[in-house]
Amino acid sequence: MNRHAKSPILSRNDIPDIYPQLVDATSVFNPGAIKFEDKYLLMLRVQSRSRETFMVMAESQDGINFKVEDKIVDFKGIENIKEKIYHIYDARISKIEGIYYIMFAMDMDAGCQLGLGKTLDFKNFEFLGITSNEDIRNGVLFPEKVNGNYLRMDRPNRSRHDNGTTSGSTIWLSKSNNLLDWEPVAPLIDGRFHYWDEFIGSGPPPVKTRKGWLHIYHGVAGHFGSSNIYQAGVMLLDLHDPSKVLSRSWCNILEPRELYELAGQVPNVVFPSGMIVMDYDSEGFALEESEVYVYYGAADTCVGLAVTTIAKLIEDTNN
Repeated sequence: MNRHAKSPILSRNDIPDIYPQLVDATSVFNPGAIKFEDKYLLMLRVQSRSRETFMVMAESQDGINFKVEDKIVDFKGIENIKEKIYHIYDARISKIEGIYYIMFAMDMDAGCQLGLGKTLDFKNFEFLGITSNEDIRNGVLFPEKVNGNYLRMDRPNRSRHDNGTTSGSTIWLSKSNNLLDWEPVAPLIDGRFHYWDEFIGSGPPPVKTRKGWLHIYHGVAGHFGSSNIYQAGVMLLDLHDPSKVLSRSWCNILEPRELYELAGQVPNVVFPSGMIVMDYDSEGFALEESEVYVYYGAADTCVGLAVTTIAKLIEDTNN
């Protein structure tokens, strides 16, 4: 992937003051992304000086120059959750049968849970419920049912970094018949000890191509004494049986190199979370020659943009 010349495309200076929760925002990162009515939309993770996180929408005509809304995304119904919610963050957006679903992380006393919301217009948002019963993160929905089931990739938090934060070393495939109750189907990929992706987790939702489900994920090299290094890789899953991994990149396809990725709130991070494919065929498959915009969090401080094509990403799964 190649960084866009204007990357980073969003920083804390682009966030308007939203009283009383968000004034003089500390950082903006890890956006969900979608194309809606010929507009590019990002659901941003914005952090306040109290180190609380909020979701805020941003809109663009070209996918590069964004205007950030001056209001916080309000998921109607989330106030009915009895347990305390400390943060909601890291939205992943999928369009399924005409409805836009947002899966996001929720920090609670029992650990991280996966929440689900939906919208039809990106103005009004409804909270559907908590979709997990264990400490888990990086839930991403497939954009259509496969073999009659909704599918998602997720990452149980069963490992722990040296700094005490929980993480995971296995991406799982899960299925559901109602989007709320999920059961694991099979492990997809494991982290590779001593390499760039020891700890792993899903990035943007998978994309349907003629050669399989294309999926960008993040990997963390944790064997360096002073820092965890977040990078991006890619894999290809079987169209009809996504539990089968057809290929997976051996090398990363994006790593921290620029100053805004190397230095910030969490140094040495590129974290892909949003992906927009420009062109599809009449049957809903991404065209191989299509340009792809990948939006990522850089050093947990700003939003970067990388550009590639479907063909290049598929090629990368074999490198």
